[in-house]
Amino acid sequence: MDFTRPDGRKSSELRPLKITRNYLLYPEGSVLVEQGDTKIIVTASIENKPPPFLMGSNNGWITAEYSMLPRATDKRMRRPTNGRNPGRSIEIQRLIGRSLRAAFDLNNIGEISIRVDCDVIQANGGTRCASITGGFVAVFDAFRKAYKEELIAKFPKYKVTAAISVGLLKDTTLLDLCYEEDSKADVDANFVMNANEDGNMNIIEIQGTSERKTFNRDQLLGFLDSAEKGIKEIIVYLKEIRII
Repeated sequence: MDFTRPDGRKSSELRPLKITRNYLLYPEGSVLVEQGDTKIIVTASIENKPPPFLMGSNNGWITAEYSMLPRATDKRMRRPTNGRNPGRSIEIQRLIGRSLRAAFDLNNIGEISIRVDCDVIQANGGTRCASITGGFVAVFDAFRKAYKEELIAKFPKYKVTAAISVGLLKDTTLLDLCYEEDSKADVDANFVMNANEDGNMNIIEIQGTSERKTFNRDQLLGFLDSAEKGIKEIIVYLKEIRII
């Protein structure tokens, strides 16, 4: 079944995606990610030392932080008090960090850390997924600068990585949910994948929640097929902007 979505897309259609690289002057990697009406500034900053638990290992590390500006949504949110992010932000930034560490081979590249900051300036669904996709590009650019400036011994091996949301609404599987769909969805899921050179996909992480209805095995496989289709399309776009 297919039906008209709030923005007129088909059920299996992505929102328009645009990634502007070198968006800010100072960070080693920075992008503006625009996915539909969701807009996020992602920066990747180099630190010339690893976290304490990696000292002497000759390995790199990637970590992430995530937050929303107070007026990223239709109503103003309060800023975190005492420097503490809400639990949702902590869960999302851990997902982003895990995903980006899975994208790059950080072994024996030299002792370096890259800190990724994902600041949502306008939220309309899919912010964690857009942060991962944009984060991959920002980290790629930061590593390229680190290698050029001989801060690392080699450019790390990597697999092009992206993420997308899938949901179930009125018994229809929807790809890349906007906020209006996400807020009403019976099932909400997020998929993170990367691609081998032969085009086969690897799953990094799946987050799936029954919001209003349970879902079965066949529906889960349908979500997976839809997510893989969407992520493959995003990866084609990333290669077009010279992430390869």
